[in-house]
Amino acid sequence: MQGFNKYYPPDYDGEKHGSLNAYRGKHALGDRARKIDQGILIVRFELPFNIWCGTCNNHIGMGVRYNAEKKKIGNYYSTPIYSFRCKCHLCDGWFEIQTDPKNTRYVVTSGARQKDEDWDPEENGGFAVHDTDPNAGPVDPLAALEKTTAAKNYVEQVQVPRIEALQTLSDHYGTDPYSLSRKVRKRFREDKKVEQAKQTSDEKFKSTYGLPETLALAEDNEELRVEARDAFRKERAEAERESAKRRKVVTEVRLVPRATPKSAGAPGGKTTSAVSSLRARILQNTARSSATLAGPSRARPPDLKDVIRR
Repeated sequence: MQGFNKYYPPDYDGEKHGSLNAYRGKHALGDRARKIDQGILIVRFELPFNIWCGTCNNHIGMGVRYNAEKKKIGNYYSTPIYSFRCKCHLCDGWFEIQTDPKNTRYVVTSGARQKDEDWDPEENGGFAVHDTDPNAGPVDPLAALEKTTAAKNYVEQVQVPRIEALQTLSDHYGTDPYSLSRKVRKRFREDKKVEQAKQTSDEKFKSTYGLPETLALAEDNEELRVEARDAFRKERAEAERESAKRRKVVTEVRLVPRATPKSAGAPGGKTTSAVSSLRARILQNTARSSATLAGPSRARPPDLKDVIRR
């Protein structure tokens, strides 16, 4: 759509002029290419380090930007070497900085000097960047060859089989994704049916016994069955022991002799009377509990004397 925003004069001829820049006699980069005939291009350059201006002797901090004249001055093998010529903003002096592809850095060639801020570990009690062992002697060619051979054997015996195994596994799972997805979806549907059936059974069980809906039921298995059976037997044995103890107490109370009228005036008459009353009360409670537990089946049949038979 930007082509519609351009104005083409009436005397413009595309075959003759080629472009609007050629028609107007201007470069596509505008004022930045005012020295393009000298091989110089105006670019925005940022100082890579702190420098001292050689003309005014003022400090210029790292990161200050200038409109620099960029020019190619040579090559380091196939890498071009560029120079950036800048004018100091504090005076009228010029300084030049060039690229150094050999050492991958910038160097000041004229008009200024770089502030020395390099930290040398050897001067501060450390080791050189690539020299971690100061006692190491010259490199043994045979040891280097042996190390190279060991690394090669490790690659062939360990890394290559591992990569081949991973590639085989990737081919196994990625060759036919449709059939693999089909198997997974089939398994998911089967598990979903089992889960729905279990959920329906649990809801029916809770509804039958009036259990709360938020109660989580344990999954039925043989271990839980054995545990529940043992708990039931233990509770039943405990109940039987309590019942036997209760019957023993009732039997002992029944065996206590009743007080006679003659012994009422004796000194121990009050004790015998208390035991008799306790015995009568226990028998009455026992009979009442037996009648309640027995239910209607042990109740006394109705009196049919006054029933009129037809």
